[in-house]
Formats: sequence, structure tokens, C-alpha cells
Amino acid sequence: MYNEHGHFFALNALPPEGREVTITDQSVWLTPLAAFHMACTVRRPLAATVHMLPAANGCLVRGALTGEVLLPCSRCAEDAVTAINACFEEFEETPALDAAGNPLPGEESRIVFHNNAPLLDLAALCWEEFVLALPPAPLCAPACRGVCLDCGVNLNTALCSCARDETDPRLAPLRALSLKSR
Repeated sequence: MYNEHGHFFALNALPPEGREVTITDQSVWLTPLAAFHMACTVRRPLAATVHMLPAANGCLVRGALTGEVLLPCSRCAEDAVTAINACFEEFEETPALDAAGNPLPGEESRIVFHNNAPLLDLAALCWEEFVLALPPAPLCAPACRGVCLDCGVNLNTALCSCARDETDPRLAPLRALSLKSR
């Protein structure tokens, strides 16, 4: 079921053997990317395949996320092509409800209730799995040399003329020592 608030699946409509859905709507990823001002561009459309299996107190969710994005390289800030190919498995527990049928305060869950029916927020699930699949330090190439810390030139494409003191400043007192042979 889809509405203006995202992709939701009614858990009470799950057959005992479960159900598999494929999510290809790019707004699932593009809307949060824009909202969080993330420097990430989708290069090959993202897609998630999610299998939901009902359980007594929630839903077992297994899936895979594929696609390709461009991220800034953590060394030189040029585009780093990043393949997204992640598998995930987690249990979504139905939140505890109060006497009126409302979730208890402080309960965090991707399962929400609408007209007393439990709905799994697939957009939230897919977004979280996407963020977890992103590398912590993307690289444009394994041998990326980065940028000069003094002048900012990209060392992959040019040489800089900055003077370098390659010695560790903590060892400066030892430079004054001289070794004499006996």
C-alpha cells in the first residue's frame, strides 16, 4: 500500500508463507538524500527486494539492496563510484500498545498503526539499509593520493610545489644529536 506518507505494507494482509515486494520508486532514496543535504548522486537506480514473513509479535524482514551512487572521495573529493550490493535481515517487533491501542511513548519501530492495523514502513526500512550500505570512507581509486594539505591541489592530477618537512616534529630534539664512533 502506498500513500503520500511513504510505502507501507499491511502486516495483517501477509499470508503465512510471507510476501516479497520490490521497491524501485527512487523517491524512497532521493527524498531523504535531498532532505539531509547528502552529497550523493544516484548513478544506477536503486532497488530493494524485501521478503516479509509474519511472526507472532512482528515480522521477519529479509532483503537485498542494489544500485550505484556517486559519493565524494574521502581523500580528494572527486566522484567515487560506489556499488550498492547489500543483503539484510532483521526482525521488526510490533510496538507495545496502551489500553487505547496507541504505541507506548518511547517505542521506536518501523511498524506503525493506522485504523488499528499494523503497517510496516518499507521506505524507512529501505532508507536505513541504504545508509548502512554506504562505505564510511569512499575512495575514487584505491591508490588515491588525496590533496595537498597546504595548497589543496589534487595530487592525482598535478604535483604541488609546497615545501615538505617529512620528519616527525616530535623527533626534532633528536636532530641535534650526533653519533661518534669509538
